[in-house]
Amino acid sequence: MNQFLSGDIGGTKTRLAIIEVNGTRVRVVHETAYPSRDYAAFETLLGDFLSPVESPAHLALGIAGPVQGRVVQTTNLPWHIDADALQRQFGFARCTLLNDLEATACGLPALGADDLLTLQTGAPDAWGNAAVIAAGTGLGEAGLFWDGQHYQPFATEGGHTSFSPEDETGDCLSASFAATA
Repeated sequence: MNQFLSGDIGGTKTRLAIIEVNGTRVRVVHETAYPSRDYAAFETLLGDFLSPVESPAHLALGIAGPVQGRVVQTTNLPWHIDADALQRQFGFARCTLLNDLEATACGLPALGADDLLTLQTGAPDAWGNAAVIAAGTGLGEAGLFWDGQHYQPFATEGGHTSFSPEDETGDCLSASFAATA
């Protein structure tokens, strides 16, 4: 069994937990949620979380924002999160940063039938690419590429796009077309 410090870093709230992982089973040992905007820097929040507990050797964070190597500039917060700096400051042996929706996509194989709600039944033998979409402070999106045997998650940052083409006034062309048709 491995112990990790896991986190979901969002524009509205940050949830940190010490978890024990055994295969696809996860047990939460200690968990706390914080209003993200109450902290000028993620390191201060992390220090508050770690003050009453013993820190695991491994840190894994799902962060709302594009991961560039081992660094993230959060999308809806002024936080600059650097995995190497966190390892030095807090003594983690390993620190992994993922886009928050990519992290969610990575966890999908651990879900069982009781964890899911079918909105519309599809073909039972259908396989192909999939997507994870979540509304939060922003619109999070991740893709899952079907490689023929397994789904391979990837971050998209698709929430940073417009939904419809716009004309020079900023109006959506699809809405303008519908109004004149």
